[in-house]
Amino acid sequence: MDRHGEYIVREGIPLIVALGLAAAALFWVGLKGFASAVLAVMLFVAFFFRNPERAVPSGEGLLVSPADGRVLNVEEVCLDGLLQGTYRKVSIFMNVFNVHVNRAPHSGRVERIEYQAGKFLSADLDKASADNERNSVLIRTKEGKAFLTIQIAGLIARRIVCWVGEGMEVVRGQRFGLICFGSRLEVVLPLESKILVQAGQKVRAGETPLGVL
Repeated sequence: MDRHGEYIVREGIPLIVALGLAAAALFWVGLKGFASAVLAVMLFVAFFFRNPERAVPSGEGLLVSPADGRVLNVEEVCLDGLLQGTYRKVSIFMNVFNVHVNRAPHSGRVERIEYQAGKFLSADLDKASADNERNSVLIRTKEGKAFLTIQIAGLIARRIVCWVGEGMEVVRGQRFGLICFGSRLEVVLPLESKILVQAGQKVRAGETPLGVL
């Protein structure tokens, strides 16, 4: 399920409405200073849950970034889980000002989804990759190549949302979920994949070329 046409994702609407009602009530009773503060928080929440359109590039085997943010590192990792063996991993950190809607890096079939409870360490720390709460989405392309997109909660985030299910087909750049208020996205790719980003680079979900399978 893509969320095309939702300028603010629906998960944020109840919080925005609640804050708006609270601000109105505070104005009503004359607490204008508190009301203004709550209104400012409401506007920030609306900004946080924004869901902009993106121009998804095309290209054989091209992967796009699953998240807005900054590339923390590109490294080789040994896995023993949904994928086994040596792979390339790209880690992206999203701060609270980034768009937090996540997008599929490449088209394919969602083969497995695995949720794992964990800690809520700051998402820019390396140990957050292993210790924090996460949701792993294994996608297999029509050519048979498998890769992982891992949503990882951060220090403030307490909710990971995934809009796709096992067996669903996704297309490159399709929205598939979000993480609330600062978090981390990791993409685990076959070792032979060509990586097109580097540590420190800023990326945009659905638009920035991440690599080539």
